[in-house]
Amino acid sequence: MIKISAEWTTVIMLTGILLGVLTGVPIAFPIGALALLMGFLLFGMPVFDLLYSRLFEITTSYVLVAIPLFVFMGIMLEKSGIADAMFDALYLWLGGLKGGLAIATVLIGTVVAATVGIIGASVTMMALTALPAMIKRGYDKALAAGTVCASGCLGILIPPSVMLVIYGPMALISVGKLFMGAFIPGFLLAALYLLYIALRCQLQPELGPVVPAEERAVPLMKKTVLLIKSLIPPSLLVLSVLGVIFLGIAPPTEAAAIGSLAATLLVIAYRKFNFGVLRSVSLDTLRVTSMILIIGGCSYAFVGVFIGAGCGKVVEEVIIATPGGAWGAFAIVQFIIFILGFFMDWLGIVFIMVPIVTPVAETLGFDALWFAMMICLNFQTSFMTPPFATAIFYVRGSAAPELGLTMADIIRGVIPFVVIILVGLALCVAFPQLITWLPSIMIK
Repeated sequence: MIKISAEWTTVIMLTGILLGVLTGVPIAFPIGALALLMGFLLFGMPVFDLLYSRLFEITTSYVLVAIPLFVFMGIMLEKSGIADAMFDALYLWLGGLKGGLAIATVLIGTVVAATVGIIGASVTMMALTALPAMIKRGYDKALAAGTVCASGCLGILIPPSVMLVIYGPMALISVGKLFMGAFIPGFLLAALYLLYIALRCQLQPELGPVVPAEERAVPLMKKTVLLIKSLIPPSLLVLSVLGVIFLGIAPPTEAAAIGSLAATLLVIAYRKFNFGVLRSVSLDTLRVTSMILIIGGCSYAFVGVFIGAGCGKVVEEVIIATPGGAWGAFAIVQFIIFILGFFMDWLGIVFIMVPIVTPVAETLGFDALWFAMMICLNFQTSFMTPPFATAIFYVRGSAAPELGLTMADIIRGVIPFVVIILVGLALCVAFPQLITWLPSIMIK
């Protein structure tokens, strides 16, 4: 064992994470190696007991059983074709508006977000369904790609969300309350996206031209039936998952199991179910869940060493000493999360930063749920801020070559939506009831 001050340990461990991220090595490995090395140097052999207990705790957490269930539900829904059905219906209803297809994309993304809790599934669904339709009808490529990225990312915020399932245990906050707290902010972002698209296409009609009348010449009754048929299945799914949580019938883990069953039944009803689909969904669920738990286990071990060495106290003191009092400290936390989003996956940020900054919220006198949701809102930018921008990569990888979509188009398209997210953050600061009201009326 060697003696290192808490201040220098903090610098070494945080710098080590940054260097590990910059190497491009999967984040779990540098974090785990750093935890093991620093733990051994600081605590000697007992660190292995600490690391074992931390790994065992996170991998056997009952709340985190909801992760594979929600992942399974989201990937299964991707196979159902539910987004295609909704887009076909909204295409007929909104195609006559300037920017109507982009508006339809945001609306579908919002509905899909309430049924799919993982970003990969929701962004890919939107990229395969809406992106070709917009570009082939003359939409600006940047606007189309930005809309797909932003609307697809709502799936990680609007419940049921894997991010919130992970965040809850890390911050010792009820996952059910996080679910309810995320609803209004998620819909607020969707409303801001719609407002931006409508105003911009009104000022620059060439960016989102009207769909020709002959393509949407369908009787009103038929359009209405198509819309109702496309909305009923996801509505029932949302009720089966979030309804039972809100009404106090079941906690998130059991609700996730209900959602997985409902999603499977939905795929069967759409006649898309077969052994190949089940096998593919199960393997993808295993891969995603394994990745989450490996990153989580290594990060949780890292945090155990970090806190045990007194580094958490150092970070807390630095943040609290920020000029501007409580709001100055809040601003610096948000800025740190925002900058980390450029370089790290949200999983690493949640597992490492949340246990460290959560005690700061209590010290500063902020409501824990509100503080947590502000960080979750901030995470929305991380999916669209290069170089580590998963939504951009999903859209680029899913776009057919004949669309001629470039990385520059996508980056140019997401910038306005990143600004809009920051506006949403400001509104939630000005009106905290946007976050706290719905959880306050939950049935216990």
